[in-house]
Amino acid sequence: MKSLSTFSVRRVGLALAAPVLALAFAVVVTSAILIGTGHAPLDAFGWMWAYGTAPDSIVLTINLAVGYYLAAVAVAIGFRMNLFNIGVDGQYRLAALVAAGVAGAIHLAPILSVAITVVVAMGVGALWAAIAGYLKVKRGVSEVISTIMLNYIANAVIGYLLVPGKLAVNVTGSEGVGTKVIPASGQVPGLAIIGGAQTKVYGLVVLAILVGGGYWFLLSRTRFGFDLRATGRSETAAVASGVNVKRMVIISLLLSGGIAGLIGIPNLLGESYSYSQNFPAGIGFTGISVALLGRNHPLGIAFGALLWAFLDNARQILDLHQVSKEVVTIMQATAVLSVVVAYELVRRYSISRQQRDVAQTLEAREVTV
Repeated sequence: MKSLSTFSVRRVGLALAAPVLALAFAVVVTSAILIGTGHAPLDAFGWMWAYGTAPDSIVLTINLAVGYYLAAVAVAIGFRMNLFNIGVDGQYRLAALVAAGVAGAIHLAPILSVAITVVVAMGVGALWAAIAGYLKVKRGVSEVISTIMLNYIANAVIGYLLVPGKLAVNVTGSEGVGTKVIPASGQVPGLAIIGGAQTKVYGLVVLAILVGGGYWFLLSRTRFGFDLRATGRSETAAVASGVNVKRMVIISLLLSGGIAGLIGIPNLLGESYSYSQNFPAGIGFTGISVALLGRNHPLGIAFGALLWAFLDNARQILDLHQVSKEVVTIMQATAVLSVVVAYELVRRYSISRQQRDVAQTLEAREVTV
Protein backbone atom coordinates (compact mmCIF):
# COMPACT_ATOMS: atom_id res chain seq x y z
CA MET A 1 0.00 0.00 0.00
CA LYS A 2 2.84 2.34 0.80
CA SER A 3 4.52 1.80 -2.58
CA LEU A 4 1.17 2.25 -4.35
CA SER A 5 0.56 5.51 -2.49
CA THR A 6 4.06 6.70 -3.31
CA PHE A 7 3.55 5.82 -6.97
CA SER A 8 0.25 7.76 -7.07
CA VAL A 9 1.81 10.84 -5.48
CA ARG A 10 4.75 10.64 -7.87
CA ARG A 11 2.43 10.27 -10.86
CA VAL A 12 0.39 13.33 -9.85
CA GLY A 13 3.58 15.27 -9.23
CA LEU A 14 4.94 14.42 -12.67
CA ALA A 15 1.62 15.39 -14.27
CA LEU A 16 1.72 18.81 -12.60
CA ALA A 17 5.44 19.38 -13.08
CA ALA A 18 5.32 20.10 -16.82
CA PRO A 19 2.65 22.85 -16.83
CA VAL A 20 4.10 24.45 -13.70
CA LEU A 21 7.60 24.52 -15.23
CA ALA A 22 6.24 25.90 -18.50
CA LEU A 23 4.29 28.66 -16.79
CA ALA A 24 7.24 29.53 -14.57
CA PHE A 25 9.54 29.74 -17.59
CA ALA A 26 7.03 31.95 -19.42
CA VAL A 27 6.89 34.28 -16.40
CA VAL A 28 10.69 34.46 -16.24
CA VAL A 29 11.01 35.28 -19.96
CA THR A 30 8.25 37.88 -19.77
CA SER A 31 9.83 39.43 -16.67
CA ALA A 32 13.16 39.72 -18.47
CA ILE A 33 11.48 41.50 -21.38
CA LEU A 34 9.64 43.85 -19.03
CA ILE A 35 12.86 44.71 -17.22
CA GLY A 36 14.61 45.25 -20.54
CA THR A 37 11.92 47.73 -21.60
CA GLY A 38 12.08 49.66 -18.34
CA HIS A 39 9.02 48.22 -16.57
CA ALA A 40 8.72 46.49 -13.21
CA PRO A 41 7.45 42.91 -13.67
CA LEU A 42 5.66 42.81 -10.33
CA ASP A 43 3.76 45.99 -11.18
CA ALA A 44 2.71 44.69 -14.61
CA PHE A 45 1.60 41.31 -13.28
CA GLY A 46 -0.18 43.05 -10.42
CA TRP A 47 -2.15 45.27 -12.80
CA MET A 48 -3.12 42.28 -14.91
CA TRP A 49 -4.24 40.29 -11.89
CA ALA A 50 -6.26 43.13 -10.38
CA TYR A 51 -8.01 43.83 -13.68
CA GLY A 52 -8.49 40.19 -14.63
CA THR A 53 -10.07 39.21 -11.30
CA ALA A 54 -12.74 41.93 -11.31
CA PRO A 55 -16.27 40.44 -11.65
CA ASP A 56 -16.90 41.73 -15.18
CA SER A 57 -13.45 40.62 -16.28
CA ILE A 58 -14.05 37.13 -14.89
CA VAL A 59 -17.26 36.89 -16.93
CA LEU A 60 -15.44 38.05 -20.07
CA THR A 61 -12.67 35.52 -19.41
CA ILE A 62 -15.17 32.67 -19.09
CA ASN A 63 -16.97 33.73 -22.27
CA LEU A 64 -13.71 33.88 -24.21
CA ALA A 65 -12.64 30.54 -22.73
CA VAL A 66 -15.83 28.86 -23.96
CA GLY A 67 -14.89 29.50 -27.61
CA TYR A 68 -11.24 28.68 -26.99
CA TYR A 69 -12.16 25.39 -25.32
CA LEU A 70 -14.42 24.26 -28.15
CA ALA A 71 -11.75 25.19 -30.69
CA ALA A 72 -9.08 23.29 -28.77
CA VAL A 73 -11.22 20.16 -28.48
CA ALA A 74 -11.91 20.30 -32.24
CA VAL A 75 -8.17 20.47 -32.89
CA ALA A 76 -7.33 17.86 -30.23
CA ILE A 77 -9.55 15.21 -31.83
CA GLY A 78 -7.34 15.38 -34.90
CA PHE A 79 -4.13 15.63 -32.88
CA ARG A 80 -4.99 12.37 -31.11
CA MET A 81 -4.74 10.63 -34.47
CA ASN A 82 -1.82 12.69 -35.80
CA LEU A 83 -4.20 14.66 -38.00
CA PHE A 84 -3.63 18.41 -38.14
CA ASN A 85 -6.95 20.12 -38.74
CA ILE A 86 -5.65 23.64 -39.40
CA GLY A 87 -8.98 24.54 -40.98
CA VAL A 88 -10.95 24.96 -37.74
CA ASP A 89 -11.02 28.72 -38.25
CA GLY A 90 -12.72 28.51 -41.62
CA GLN A 91 -15.03 25.73 -40.45
CA TYR A 92 -16.45 27.62 -37.48
CA ARG A 93 -16.83 30.94 -39.29
CA LEU A 94 -18.66 29.41 -42.24
CA ALA A 95 -20.79 27.34 -39.86
CA ALA A 96 -21.66 30.42 -37.80
CA LEU A 97 -22.68 32.35 -40.92
CA VAL A 98 -24.98 29.65 -42.26
CA ALA A 99 -26.40 28.93 -38.79
CA ALA A 100 -27.07 32.65 -38.28
CA GLY A 101 -28.87 32.81 -41.61
CA VAL A 102 -31.06 29.85 -40.69
CA ALA A 103 -31.70 31.06 -37.12
CA GLY A 104 -32.71 34.50 -38.38
CA ALA A 105 -35.24 33.01 -40.79
CA ILE A 106 -37.11 30.62 -38.49
CA HIS A 107 -39.66 31.37 -35.78
CA LEU A 108 -40.19 28.23 -33.72
CA ALA A 109 -40.33 27.24 -30.07
CA PRO A 110 -37.16 28.34 -28.21
CA ILE A 111 -35.74 24.86 -27.61
CA LEU A 112 -36.43 23.80 -31.19
CA SER A 113 -34.93 26.97 -32.68
CA VAL A 114 -31.72 26.62 -30.67
CA ALA A 115 -31.49 22.90 -31.46
CA ILE A 116 -31.85 23.53 -35.20
CA THR A 117 -29.19 26.27 -35.08
CA VAL A 118 -26.75 23.98 -33.26
CA VAL A 119 -27.38 21.06 -35.64
CA VAL A 120 -26.93 23.28 -38.71
CA ALA A 121 -23.66 24.68 -37.34
CA MET A 122 -22.30 21.22 -36.59
CA GLY A 123 -23.39 19.93 -39.98
CA VAL A 124 -21.72 22.74 -41.92
CA GLY A 125 -18.49 22.41 -39.93
CA ALA A 126 -18.44 18.63 -40.37
CA LEU A 127 -19.10 18.78 -44.10
CA TRP A 128 -16.39 21.42 -44.63
CA ALA A 129 -13.88 19.27 -42.74
CA ALA A 130 -15.03 16.18 -44.65
CA ILE A 131 -13.65 17.69 -47.86
CA ALA A 132 -10.15 17.47 -46.40
CA GLY A 133 -10.86 13.92 -45.22
CA TYR A 134 -11.96 12.85 -48.69
CA LEU A 135 -8.90 14.42 -50.31
CA LYS A 136 -6.60 12.65 -47.85
CA VAL A 137 -8.23 9.22 -48.14
CA LYS A 138 -8.90 9.21 -51.88
CA ARG A 139 -6.11 11.41 -53.25
CA GLY A 140 -3.44 11.28 -50.57
CA VAL A 141 -3.51 15.05 -50.06
CA SER A 142 -2.05 16.18 -46.72
CA GLU A 143 -4.77 17.50 -44.43
CA VAL A 144 -2.45 20.33 -43.41
CA ILE A 145 -2.38 21.71 -46.94
CA SER A 146 -6.03 21.03 -47.73
CA THR A 147 -7.40 22.55 -44.52
CA ILE A 148 -5.25 25.67 -44.90
CA MET A 149 -6.50 26.10 -48.47
CA LEU A 150 -10.07 25.47 -47.32
CA ASN A 151 -9.69 28.37 -44.86
CA TYR A 152 -9.12 30.71 -47.79
CA ILE A 153 -12.01 29.19 -49.71
CA ALA A 154 -14.24 29.57 -46.64
CA ASN A 155 -13.30 33.25 -46.44
CA ALA A 156 -14.26 33.66 -50.09
CA VAL A 157 -17.59 31.88 -49.57
CA ILE A 158 -18.32 34.04 -46.53
CA GLY A 159 -17.53 37.16 -48.52
CA TYR A 160 -19.84 35.97 -51.30
CA LEU A 161 -22.76 35.17 -48.97
CA LEU A 162 -22.36 38.13 -46.63
CA VAL A 163 -23.89 40.67 -48.99
CA PRO A 164 -27.44 42.11 -49.15
CA GLY A 165 -29.71 39.89 -51.17
CA LYS A 166 -28.07 36.63 -50.08
CA LEU A 167 -27.65 35.85 -46.37
CA ALA A 168 -27.04 39.44 -45.27
CA VAL A 169 -29.00 42.66 -44.90
CA ASN A 170 -27.93 46.25 -44.25
CA VAL A 171 -27.41 46.91 -40.56
CA THR A 172 -29.58 49.79 -39.34
CA GLY A 173 -27.55 52.83 -38.32
CA SER A 174 -24.37 51.47 -39.83
CA GLU A 175 -22.69 51.04 -43.19
CA GLY A 176 -21.99 47.40 -42.41
CA VAL A 177 -23.94 44.29 -43.32
CA GLY A 178 -24.94 41.22 -41.37
CA THR A 179 -27.47 38.42 -41.22
CA LYS A 180 -30.98 39.06 -39.94
CA VAL A 181 -31.17 39.45 -36.18
CA ILE A 182 -32.07 36.15 -34.54
CA PRO A 183 -35.55 36.41 -32.96
CA ALA A 184 -35.92 36.12 -29.19
CA SER A 185 -37.11 32.53 -29.50
CA GLY A 186 -33.73 31.57 -30.94
CA GLN A 187 -31.60 33.41 -28.40
CA VAL A 188 -30.09 31.90 -25.26
CA PRO A 189 -30.11 34.19 -22.19
CA GLY A 190 -26.96 34.61 -20.15
CA LEU A 191 -26.34 33.30 -16.65
CA ALA A 192 -25.71 35.68 -13.75
CA ILE A 193 -23.34 33.39 -11.86
CA ILE A 194 -20.70 35.99 -10.91
CA GLY A 195 -21.79 38.32 -8.13
CA GLY A 196 -21.34 42.02 -8.87
CA ALA A 197 -20.85 41.54 -12.62
CA GLN A 198 -22.86 43.72 -14.99
CA THR A 199 -22.50 41.19 -17.83
CA LYS A 200 -23.53 37.55 -17.87
CA VAL A 201 -21.86 34.28 -18.72
CA TYR A 202 -23.03 32.74 -22.00
CA GLY A 203 -25.98 30.45 -21.42
CA LEU A 204 -24.36 27.95 -23.77
CA VAL A 205 -21.35 27.57 -21.50
CA VAL A 206 -23.06 24.25 -20.79
CA LEU A 207 -22.31 23.33 -24.41
CA ALA A 208 -18.57 23.45 -23.71
CA ILE A 209 -19.06 21.31 -20.61
CA LEU A 210 -21.03 18.71 -22.55
CA VAL A 211 -18.45 18.67 -25.34
CA GLY A 212 -15.64 18.22 -22.83
CA GLY A 213 -17.46 15.35 -21.13
CA GLY A 214 -18.26 13.75 -24.47
CA TYR A 215 -14.66 14.09 -25.61
CA TRP A 216 -13.41 12.40 -22.42
CA PHE A 217 -15.96 9.59 -22.72
CA LEU A 218 -15.19 9.05 -26.41
CA LEU A 219 -11.46 8.72 -25.82
CA SER A 220 -11.43 6.70 -22.62
CA ARG A 221 -14.62 4.64 -22.67
CA THR A 222 -15.28 3.63 -26.27
CA ARG A 223 -13.74 1.30 -28.82
CA PHE A 224 -13.54 4.17 -31.29
CA GLY A 225 -11.52 6.22 -28.80
CA PHE A 226 -9.11 3.32 -28.29
CA ASP A 227 -8.70 2.90 -32.05
CA LEU A 228 -8.19 6.64 -32.41
CA ARG A 229 -5.40 6.74 -29.85
CA ALA A 230 -3.86 3.52 -31.16
CA THR A 231 -3.78 4.85 -34.71
CA GLY A 232 -2.21 8.08 -33.51
CA ARG A 233 0.59 6.20 -31.76
CA SER A 234 1.29 3.66 -34.49
CA GLU A 235 -0.69 3.45 -37.71
CA THR A 236 1.11 0.23 -38.67
CA ALA A 237 0.16 -1.47 -35.42
CA ALA A 238 -3.42 -0.22 -35.72
CA VAL A 239 -3.73 -1.69 -39.23
CA ALA A 240 -2.28 -4.98 -38.00
CA SER A 241 -4.96 -5.11 -35.28
CA GLY A 242 -7.75 -4.63 -37.82
CA VAL A 243 -8.37 -0.87 -37.64
CA ASN A 244 -9.68 0.70 -40.84
CA VAL A 245 -7.44 3.78 -40.91
CA LYS A 246 -9.17 5.45 -43.85
CA ARG A 247 -12.50 5.17 -42.08
CA MET A 248 -10.93 6.57 -38.91
CA VAL A 249 -9.59 9.56 -40.83
CA ILE A 250 -13.01 10.42 -42.24
CA ILE A 251 -14.84 10.01 -38.93
CA SER A 252 -12.18 11.92 -36.98
CA LEU A 253 -12.33 14.89 -39.32
CA LEU A 254 -16.14 14.80 -39.30
CA LEU A 255 -16.10 14.93 -35.49
CA SER A 256 -13.43 17.63 -35.47
CA GLY A 257 -15.36 19.74 -37.97
CA GLY A 258 -18.63 19.18 -36.13
CA ILE A 259 -17.17 20.48 -32.87
CA ALA A 260 -15.53 23.35 -34.78
CA GLY A 261 -18.98 24.34 -36.01
CA LEU A 262 -20.03 24.98 -32.41
CA ILE A 263 -17.27 27.50 -31.65
CA GLY A 264 -19.20 30.61 -32.64
CA ILE A 265 -22.64 29.48 -31.41
CA PRO A 266 -22.37 30.64 -27.75
CA ASN A 267 -21.48 34.15 -28.96
CA LEU A 268 -24.01 34.10 -31.79
CA LEU A 269 -26.96 33.06 -29.63
CA GLY A 270 -25.85 34.77 -26.44
CA GLU A 271 -24.44 38.15 -27.46
CA SER A 272 -24.22 39.20 -31.12
CA TYR A 273 -27.48 37.59 -32.36
CA SER A 274 -26.23 38.12 -35.91
CA TYR A 275 -23.23 37.26 -38.06
CA SER A 276 -21.52 40.39 -39.35
CA GLN A 277 -18.09 41.54 -40.45
CA ASN A 278 -17.26 42.10 -36.77
CA PHE A 279 -17.89 38.49 -35.76
CA PRO A 280 -14.89 37.13 -33.77
CA ALA A 281 -12.26 35.62 -36.04
CA GLY A 282 -9.03 33.71 -35.40
CA ILE A 283 -10.40 31.50 -32.62
CA GLY A 284 -9.50 28.38 -34.59
CA PHE A 285 -5.80 29.23 -34.54
CA THR A 286 -5.99 30.04 -30.82
CA GLY A 287 -7.47 26.57 -30.35
CA ILE A 288 -4.28 25.02 -31.71
CA SER A 289 -2.22 26.78 -29.04
CA VAL A 290 -4.67 25.90 -26.28
CA ALA A 291 -4.74 22.23 -27.35
CA LEU A 292 -0.95 22.10 -27.21
CA LEU A 293 -0.96 23.87 -23.86
CA GLY A 294 -3.49 21.39 -22.48
CA ARG A 295 -1.78 18.36 -24.06
CA ASN A 296 -5.09 17.34 -25.71
CA HIS A 297 -6.56 16.34 -22.35
CA PRO A 298 -10.07 17.69 -21.56
CA LEU A 299 -9.05 19.06 -18.15
CA GLY A 300 -5.73 20.35 -19.42
CA ILE A 301 -7.49 22.11 -22.28
CA ALA A 302 -9.92 23.71 -19.82
CA PHE A 303 -7.00 25.10 -17.81
CA GLY A 304 -5.26 26.28 -20.98
CA ALA A 305 -8.44 27.96 -22.30
CA LEU A 306 -9.03 29.83 -19.04
CA LEU A 307 -5.37 30.91 -18.82
CA TRP A 308 -5.31 32.07 -22.44
CA ALA A 309 -8.60 33.94 -22.05
CA PHE A 310 -7.39 35.55 -18.81
CA LEU A 311 -4.24 36.81 -20.51
CA ASP A 312 -6.16 38.04 -23.57
CA ASN A 313 -8.54 39.92 -21.30
CA ALA A 314 -5.89 41.26 -18.93
CA ARG A 315 -3.74 42.68 -21.73
CA GLN A 316 -6.17 45.59 -22.03
CA ILE A 317 -4.98 47.10 -18.77
CA LEU A 318 -1.35 47.27 -19.93
CA ASP A 319 -2.08 50.01 -22.47
CA LEU A 320 -3.35 52.25 -19.69
CA HIS A 321 0.01 51.94 -17.96
CA GLN A 322 2.10 52.49 -21.12
CA VAL A 323 3.17 48.86 -21.23
CA SER A 324 3.08 47.18 -24.64
CA LYS A 325 0.26 44.63 -24.67
CA GLU A 326 2.39 42.48 -27.00
CA VAL A 327 4.07 41.34 -23.78
CA VAL A 328 1.05 39.08 -23.25
CA THR A 329 1.49 37.57 -26.73
CA ILE A 330 5.12 36.82 -25.90
CA MET A 331 4.05 35.18 -22.64
CA GLN A 332 1.45 33.04 -24.42
CA ALA A 333 3.86 31.95 -27.13
CA THR A 334 6.58 31.16 -24.60
CA ALA A 335 4.15 29.09 -22.54
CA VAL A 336 3.17 26.97 -25.56
CA LEU A 337 6.78 26.39 -26.63
CA SER A 338 8.02 25.68 -23.14
CA VAL A 339 5.18 23.30 -22.28
CA VAL A 340 6.17 21.07 -25.20
CA VAL A 341 9.77 21.00 -23.97
CA ALA A 342 8.71 20.54 -20.34
CA TYR A 343 6.47 17.57 -21.12
CA GLU A 344 9.26 15.92 -23.10
CA LEU A 345 11.69 16.38 -20.20
CA VAL A 346 9.14 15.01 -17.72
CA ARG A 347 8.41 12.06 -20.04
CA ARG A 348 12.09 11.17 -20.29
CA TYR A 349 12.51 11.49 -16.53
CA SER A 350 9.46 9.29 -15.95
CA ILE A 351 10.80 6.57 -18.26
CA SER A 352 14.21 6.74 -16.61
CA ARG A 353 12.63 6.53 -13.14
CA GLN A 354 10.49 3.54 -14.14
CA GLN A 355 13.56 1.74 -15.47
CA ARG A 356 15.39 2.35 -12.18
CA ASP A 357 12.37 1.10 -10.20
CA VAL A 358 12.20 -2.07 -12.27
CA ALA A 359 15.95 -2.65 -11.83
CA GLN A 360 15.68 -2.16 -8.06
CA THR A 361 12.74 -4.58 -7.87
CA LEU A 362 14.64 -7.24 -9.80
CA GLU A 363 17.71 -6.80 -7.58
CA ALA A 364 15.55 -7.10 -4.45
CA ARG A 365 14.04 -10.38 -5.77
CA GLU A 366 17.48 -11.80 -6.55
CA VAL A 367 18.69 -11.00 -3.04
CA THR A 368 15.59 -12.65 -1.55
CA VAL A 369 16.12 -15.79 -3.60
